[in-house]
Amino acid sequence: MRASRLLSIMMLLQARGRMSAESLAEELEVSVRTIYRDIDQLSAAGVPVYADIGRNGGFALLDGWRTRLTGLTAPEARALFLSGLPGPAGELGLGDDVAAAELKLLAALPADWQGEAQRMASRFHLDPKGWFSTGPRPEFLKAVAEAVWSETRIVIRYDSWTQVSERLVEPMGLVLKAGIWYLVGRREAGYRTYRMSQIQALTPTGERFERPADFDLPVHWQQATQSFEREIYIGLARVRATRIGISRLKDISQRVKDAIDAQALVFDADGWAELDVPVEEDTWSAREMTRVGAEVEVLAPQSLRDRMTDIARRLAKSYGLI
Repeated sequence: MRASRLLSIMMLLQARGRMSAESLAEELEVSVRTIYRDIDQLSAAGVPVYADIGRNGGFALLDGWRTRLTGLTAPEARALFLSGLPGPAGELGLGDDVAAAELKLLAALPADWQGEAQRMASRFHLDPKGWFSTGPRPEFLKAVAEAVWSETRIVIRYDSWTQVSERLVEPMGLVLKAGIWYLVGRREAGYRTYRMSQIQALTPTGERFERPADFDLPVHWQQATQSFEREIYIGLARVRATRIGISRLKDISQRVKDAIDAQALVFDADGWAELDVPVEEDTWSAREMTRVGAEVEVLAPQSLRDRMTDIARRLAKSYGLI
């Protein structure tokens, strides 16, 4: 435990610069007295750590001193080699940098762990894209990534499905979800999410903006997606479906799957069961129900049933059945 804590202190000082004993103690969940003892131990071991006294004082490493990554455990090394996604990194223009970083990490590992890390990379591959699709490669992804890093505003011409308009955006971060890139940006009205493939043009402004210190991209994304899922499902549809139909309904979304799994289904002699399914507005819901095919019948609401009836009638007419 102490060896791990000593390494953690070195890494914290190396990554963050000067830190007070109180900050180190809070970070590592130990007492301030323990931190002082650990600092003495590091100094005795030859680590060039020094203390600045005063109001803004604290502990720091000698300028230019770096430690090698020999403190990684074997599982940590395996995890780091598993975490690289060469496809998305390449789309961001960072493919060569990821490869170089992996080589440096491999060289820094103890000899007996290098083979372990290489075996992990050769046995597990992460592919974030869906089946039968290479995934879109947004034209402006690299430019947006550079704007995110440099904290500079951009003007985008965006197709929001209802209209095409120009928008001044402060790019806060990029998110890769199910093989699709999204930009999280800030405007006067707050934070907005833009699908990268819908950006038709982009102009860098060169204007810097101040990124809020309390903005956390993963937390924001989680909250935004939960809010979106709550808002998109505006009602319930009563349907009857076969086992095949129920399986296909579950593929619509996790929200639909969870709702179906929470119900005790009773199948009749013909293999049909009635159940409630969360639905969006009628146009989108009818599209999803149509994909399920004849394995599902909408019973209510009447507006959705009427739309499904109209689709069925037009299909029958197209195939010369009426």
